[in-house]
Amino acid sequence: MNNERRLVGWLSLGQLITWGSVFYTFALLMEPVERELGLTRAQSSLAFSLALLAEGALAYPVGRWIDRGHERAVMTGGSLLVAACLLLHSVITTTAGFYAVWIGLGAGLAATLYTPVFAVVTRRFPNDFRRAIITLTFLGGLASTVFIPLSAWLIQSLGWRHALWVLAALQLLVCAPLHAVWLRNAPPARAVASAGDKAPSVDVYLRSAPFLLIGVFVVGMMGVTAALPPHMISLLRGTGLAEAWVIAIPASIGLVQVLGRLLLFFFEHHFDLHVANRVIPTLIPLGLGALLAGAGHPWAALLFVVLYGLGNGMMTIVKGTAIAQYVSREHVASLNGALGLPSALARAVAPMLLGLLWTAEAGYVWGLWLLLAMSVAAVVALFLAQRRALAVT
Repeated sequence: MNNERRLVGWLSLGQLITWGSVFYTFALLMEPVERELGLTRAQSSLAFSLALLAEGALAYPVGRWIDRGHERAVMTGGSLLVAACLLLHSVITTTAGFYAVWIGLGAGLAATLYTPVFAVVTRRFPNDFRRAIITLTFLGGLASTVFIPLSAWLIQSLGWRHALWVLAALQLLVCAPLHAVWLRNAPPARAVASAGDKAPSVDVYLRSAPFLLIGVFVVGMMGVTAALPPHMISLLRGTGLAEAWVIAIPASIGLVQVLGRLLLFFFEHHFDLHVANRVIPTLIPLGLGALLAGAGHPWAALLFVVLYGLGNGMMTIVKGTAIAQYVSREHVASLNGALGLPSALARAVAPMLLGLLWTAEAGYVWGLWLLLAMSVAAVVALFLAQRRALAVT
């Protein structure tokens, strides 16, 4: 048990560093890179979209490698690739080079972020993977809290090019060694199958109703939660809220997300797991409904913060465990990987779609109604997947 806790602890540190040094640092790099390379905001933002698409495109092959027992090579290699791309980022002088390093970083993230590490702990702890995933997401959720100020200080003190050297060093000296050391002795392929068990192939699960329904849930919720952050300030200003509320609400959501994960960590043994999986995602449409019903009122904004923040924080665990609980633990990495590209496309398209639905007369109202409909459809899809899977067992 102590060894399991140490493994989860070290993997959590890797999540904290990788999320922070790549995902959250991008926003801080945009302006200095734009100045040096002469890019527009649209051109610089494209680099991040390319990274997301590369991550999604590689999620399935990465999952297959992990299911075959190659988790140590995958995650160690991913950390080394991230380190190399951060170093290359520090010497870029062209737009093509900027895009190339972010495609490379996306490939590295496909091998190091939540999807692969969730698969690793699910394969290693088939009877207690949910608690390990909660721990991983709790520390991963603190990445912005730690690295936004840290990266900002490094960029201000050293310049953005030398700041990238420090971030690359963290990958090279911390993340790669911890993956190489702690991911030895991976469970072999089909380790969860009993002797003589003829388990279905991954292709059978890919066509199954529970997997397809969970796919609707994951991709739908990914679109909803990706659409809101870049529009949050403008959306809240459009409701007529005071500026203090406009700033306080987005700042509060991250803290509420972490609170939700803490509540799940300490109290999940006191309620039925499947009931929790049904209830948690409903907090997202309830939060959106509150925002639509009480536009311009502080009470509605507060209710939105609580419902959306708690729901989004805990839903990461639901999304990360649904495949293992309702489809297959044996092929969890491959199946989650198969959702990588659709999820990446949802993350890329949803913010743009919300912007297209904005009008000067109605503001974001039509976009919010669309997000509400998407979130309700996602909740229903998870409920149907759960019912199908539990009926079989």
